[in-house]
Amino acid sequence: MKIAVSLLACVALANAHFTMQYMWVNNVDQGKNTYLRIPPNNNPVTDVNSKDMTCNVNGLTGSATGTATISAGATITLEWHQHDQRTGEDPISGGHKGPVQVYIAKAPSTAASFDGQGAVWTKLYSSGLLNASTQQWATDVVNTSSGKHSFKIPSSLPAGEYLIRGEILALHVAQSYPGAQFYIGCAQVKISSGGSANPPKISIPGTYKASDPGITVNIYNNLQSYTAPGGAVWSG
Repeated sequence: MKIAVSLLACVALANAHFTMQYMWVNNVDQGKNTYLRIPPNNNPVTDVNSKDMTCNVNGLTGSATGTATISAGATITLEWHQHDQRTGEDPISGGHKGPVQVYIAKAPSTAASFDGQGAVWTKLYSSGLLNASTQQWATDVVNTSSGKHSFKIPSSLPAGEYLIRGEILALHVAQSYPGAQFYIGCAQVKISSGGSANPPKISIPGTYKASDPGITVNIYNNLQSYTAPGGAVWSG
């Protein structure tokens, strides 16, 4: 009976995939799938060397996607869901434990034509293991916040067009590689005002490695600390 229950739990987790479906700007909902590069399904990316790590499957162009105009210093909220709905179930499966991160990359011209390749990404937000004693993760907070997490666009970022990359890393089967599940969504924005900062940048794909302790990890072995991949957050 225990084996059967375990198998059913695994099937449930396998079917509990999700996508980024909404972006809010200063608490204003921009609408479902608006300004977002939409993947063909809600499956995760598991190969850290794949170009799908950038903006998910078929995410290297945004030619069919609009671009939101925002101000530097704006508060952005990203919202995730398992299916095409906002009610009736957890936004993401409670079994999908892991960190929540956000990156931004300045386009050389338009966000819509930018593929996000190379050392162009700056980390703006990262939240991981919040309480080792209770094993509370950032994903738990997203679930209790109706699928949402928020961050600020640093006011020192230069004006121009950008990709915002949201990432939720589910670690429930990350004991060996490939096991960690990357859920990725990219939004297209134009910052209408800003500063002259030149923040540190990394490549995605490129910086993440299968051997990173934040990617290949057993979260069920009394984990007391966690370091998310991609380095430190830039505060602006």
